[in-house]
Amino acid sequence: MDNLGISHIFIAQAKAINMCMSELQTGQQEIFDYVKNNLGEGMIDVELDPKHYQTALERAVNKFRQRSSNAVEESYAFLELKKNQNTYILPDEIINVRNLNRRTVGSRTEGGEGGTLFEPFNLAYTNTYLLRAGATGGLATYYAFASYQELVATKKLTITQRPRADNETVLMHTDNFRPDITLFKDIYAKPWIRDYTLAVSKVMIGEARGKFNTIAGPQGGTSLNGDALKSQGQAEMEKLEAEIGNYSEGGTPHSFVIG
Repeated sequence: MDNLGISHIFIAQAKAINMCMSELQTGQQEIFDYVKNNLGEGMIDVELDPKHYQTALERAVNKFRQRSSNAVEESYAFLELKKNQNTYILPDEIINVRNLNRRTVGSRTEGGEGGTLFEPFNLAYTNTYLLRAGATGGLATYYAFASYQELVATKKLTITQRPRADNETVLMHTDNFRPDITLFKDIYAKPWIRDYTLAVSKVMIGEARGKFNTIAGPQGGTSLNGDALKSQGQAEMEKLEAEIGNYSEGGTPHSFVIG
């Protein structure tokens, strides 16, 4: 029965993963179809291969994540602390840790999840009205003391005070990147990413067509629009990047600052 139950769990997880992958592929394909239609595929021969559309989309998403505050969301995540371990490697999606929450106020208990032993430094920052004889209660926020954290570019989280309990679960208040599938469904982010992908695709075609001014033919040859298409794509990219400064892509002023 146990093995059967575990099998059911794995099957459910596999179905959930497949569903997410299917939604992601659908979102990508909608953007590819939009780009192809605007480039005139079906009426003329467009020189881009599937890998070129994928590259253009990756450039658009990367630029959006680099420049737009709408690419970041505030969330919470659980972290299991290990006794005497100060550093932890976080997932790439997490870009900033604001603070750490735990279930107790104490921080120096041996063998338990916090408790009633206090250091003078901790006590100076603790609301003394929460202290009771032999017990503490509620969700106490470890902010600016005990478990203050700093997240660096290597995704390494360092807790300045060494955990004294093993397998204690704490709650992290984080800023993290929004998943691609979420961006593809966002009413503000999707049009920006879609149009930027189109602009990058135009530049790619312009680069290819720019190598040849004309194509030989029975009527004396056909002129290509490589330079014009490249200039058009670059102008659209600059316009879209300027829109981020006007928050038309769904961003908000000063919601997240890098540097």
